[in-house]
Amino acid sequence: MAVKLQPTKNLEQLWIVRCLSTVLLFGQISLHILQGKTYYGKVLEHTVTAGPASLPPVLLVSGFAGMIFTIQTARELVRFGAVENVGGAFALAFCRELAPILTASIIAGQVGSAFAAEIGAMRVTEQIDALYMLKTDPIDYLVLPRVIACCLMMPLMMILAVIMGITGGAFAASYFYQVQPETFLESVRDFLTPSDVFIILLKGLIFGLIVAVNGCSWGLTTKGGAKEVGESATTAVVTTWVAIFIMDFILALILFEKPIL
Repeated sequence: MAVKLQPTKNLEQLWIVRCLSTVLLFGQISLHILQGKTYYGKVLEHTVTAGPASLPPVLLVSGFAGMIFTIQTARELVRFGAVENVGGAFALAFCRELAPILTASIIAGQVGSAFAAEIGAMRVTEQIDALYMLKTDPIDYLVLPRVIACCLMMPLMMILAVIMGITGGAFAASYFYQVQPETFLESVRDFLTPSDVFIILLKGLIFGLIVAVNGCSWGLTTKGGAKEVGESATTAVVTTWVAIFIMDFILALILFEKPIL
């Protein structure tokens, strides 16, 4: 007896609908923020989750990434006798792009998935329906505090990641290529301008918004049981990564691309 394969069209349509619901949720969040509707007491709780609780992996990854990037870059610059400029190359690539992307990816994996799983579990156990019965808007009680916490902590986490990356890069340049830390830091300072720091903070704000909104949206649209909660958490991370890279590409075009004419 032949086994009929289940069509994937319904799954694709469901995925598209849930992605569109993320856009609609962003509109709801913007409206509620303008109306001042949120439980600020819950913000501190999620600030700890999005900040200190995620700090060790962010610093560890940034430190090693900084050392790896410096080793690979300095190896090539040695051929041209320009190893003293390794700090400038580090500033242009790692500080502008790699550190924000790595930080946002780690926060998405740790915090975004947690948001999706927590809210998804509340959805399938009908706790969100209970909030409606208590005349409490889930957007105000569950979503807004998480969004505010991520938007506040992501820029700070990125700055700490950049500092840790620079520290790791200076150590690698000194230990493996005998480039003095002062020379490395001077080269970083020559290439890294105050506008770059502002761009890093701007990316932190935008990426934090993407992580929180996407995680909460996939949690709110979860249906079924424990299996679906896990699927929502996993898919929330993947779609968040995709959205972050797309947004980073758009920001790079807007902020760094020179006009042709």
